[in-house]
Amino acid sequence: MLEVRDLHKYYGSFHAVRGISFDVARGEIVGFLGPNGAGKTTTMKIAVGFMTMSSGSVRVDDHDVVRESMAVRRVIGYLPEHAPLYEDMTVTEYLKFIAEVRGLKGKTRSERLAYVLGVCALDPKKTSGIKTLSKGYRQRVGLAQAIIHDPKLVILDEPTVGLDPNQIIEIRNLIHQIGERNTVILSSHILGEVEATCSRVVIINEGVIVANGTADQLETDLGGKPRLEVSLGAPLEATCPAVESLAGVNAVVDSQVITGGSRLTVDIDESNSLVTSICNLAEKMEWELFEIVRPKKTLEDVFKALTISSETSASAPVMATSEDSPESVVDKGEES
Repeated sequence: MLEVRDLHKYYGSFHAVRGISFDVARGEIVGFLGPNGAGKTTTMKIAVGFMTMSSGSVRVDDHDVVRESMAVRRVIGYLPEHAPLYEDMTVTEYLKFIAEVRGLKGKTRSERLAYVLGVCALDPKKTSGIKTLSKGYRQRVGLAQAIIHDPKLVILDEPTVGLDPNQIIEIRNLIHQIGERNTVILSSHILGEVEATCSRVVIINEGVIVANGTADQLETDLGGKPRLEVSLGAPLEATCPAVESLAGVNAVVDSQVITGGSRLTVDIDESNSLVTSICNLAEKMEWELFEIVRPKKTLEDVFKALTISSETSASAPVMATSEDSPESVVDKGEES
């Protein structure tokens, strides 16, 4: 559905996008993440034909963004971070106008208008002036205009910015519904939302893709050595040497006193399951076994590890399935 190849974008001497490559297949909901100034908004604007690239290629539904710009725009729905709404119109007037701009007429226009009013839960507000709507309803109108022509690819840039938690949940559910019918690219700073919504994640930092894969893949790749956290109802001076002596335990790397006992973090041999051994140890020593867990990296941990470093992303490791080809750093600065 979307093919990005060796994409570059310069703002003067600033190299904002540095030769990125990635694909989005039909039916995917893909999270496109990065800190401010990373190049993600620039990439999305190029993909929808709003901005020209310096070099590289972008194809949408097998149409070239440069040579077949109008064909690309017909199959894309786009919601920018700040939805451009005409406040002097009612919701229905605005959506009818967008439908006409998109070339929808007659029965098709009526059917699509009824569909987006329903799926975006706008029926109660369809005769209301847009200037009277809350932020949540304005975002719904923005989503409705993005999908009214039934696009094959929907690109959403920060669709939940400024919303309260209840509104975020409503928009997340709406994105799931849209994803059942359309391919979706979602940019958001709310990582939990991306993890709950998207089937795959692409992370960009300083104009370079540093990760590309499912959230589970990225969390596993960043997990490092296999570890267990063991909580036992006995003091540290007893539990540390006993657990460390078990076959398959490489080392106790952290320990702390907890209410009623101690918690140990241990590096383990991946090939050796220790759960039974720890249970047997607790039973033999007559210690209460509170918990055994396998610590897991979150998408937030992955994002921080790949984007907070002061080193340039050109030297950062590419994780999972990224096809990125990092280019040398030309300049530093903020994305325009």
